[in-house]
Amino acid sequence: EEPKVGGERYEKAMARSGGKDAQALFHSLRSAYAATPTNLKIIDLYVIFAVSTALFQVVYMAIVGSFPFNSFLSGLLSCVGTAVLAVCLRIQVNKENKEFKDLPPERA
Repeated sequence: EEPKVGGERYEKAMARSGGKDAQALFHSLRSAYAATPTNLKIIDLYVIFAVSTALFQVVYMAIVGSFPFNSFLSGLLSCVGTAVLAVCLRIQVNKENKEFKDLPPERA
């Protein structure tokens, strides 16, 4: 018997299938990322570092205050800017990207 939409059994069935779907998605993403070249993983780590530094600065500003606001703004924008430039580098260095296939990695 098919559970009715909005019923308790339906919600439990959807929660179980949603958990399995999320696990399958996580597993497929993890196995696909395992095949990523090392140089792209290093760039990914740098992007994560830049974004986490920007988030840390925002949390610090929220807790302590923003007295020298120009200092906060310059630190935040430099983190965001380096993250954007690193993503652009990752796009150009990626060998699977057909748009930059003629561009040597040294030039990127």
